[in-house]
Amino acid sequence: MPVDVTTAAAALRTQWDRLHDWVSLMADPRLGREESVLDGWTIVELWAHLGRAMDALAVCTPVPAGTVPLTLAEYLGSYPDRAADIAETTRQLAAEHAADPVGYVTASARAAFAKVDAVGTEDPVVQARRGPVRLSTMTLSRVLELVVHGDDLYRSVRRARSADAVPDPVDPAALALVADELLGIVRARGGWDLEVVDARRWVRLAAGRAPYDVDELALALQARYTSDAVPDLGRMLPLL
Repeated sequence: MPVDVTTAAAALRTQWDRLHDWVSLMADPRLGREESVLDGWTIVELWAHLGRAMDALAVCTPVPAGTVPLTLAEYLGSYPDRAADIAETTRQLAAEHAADPVGYVTASARAAFAKVDAVGTEDPVVQARRGPVRLSTMTLSRVLELVVHGDDLYRSVRRARSADAVPDPVDPAALALVADELLGIVRARGGWDLEVVDARRWVRLAAGRAPYDVDELALALQARYTSDAVPDLGRMLPLL
């Protein structure tokens, strides 16, 4: 069943609250200058990208009646073509808000939630940066951004701090929701009856955070029926 706007907004709030507990870490300029697990991105640039992700929800505007919205799969499919532009914009934002990276991201999140609250339980089609989508789809895509990049931050800070204990900024329920939605895209395209057995492993594979490997895939997903096998998804992944 499609995720409604109330469910998507609740998941976004829960995931944001979990990430916001990291503000003390992100306020450390020494840590922010460290390289992240994403090639060419520092940790503070990765953090700034969360602000950009939430800005995208805050700036959504109404569209004319009858506008056909993109699906989540179609919206996510526009990501790869704009990777270079996203990286450049993120670096500019990080530099612009270098004095207060925490304040920038926090303000962006506040504006995003204000947009969702203003709409209430309705689910209108809105104009997003990459095309028209339902508000529920846009909100769900923000959950995905916070989960995927929250995990990027987790791995980045753990690497930068080596032996230091690092709290996990990814909410388990939000992670499960994102994993199921990404699997839903695979099911729709291939018709396979699959289920998630390791949500974080699956999200990393689906988001291109881990190199594709059939053995890893078999640990992340399983066929619902024992007579079936997990298909080779090498030509389909990553999904974004």
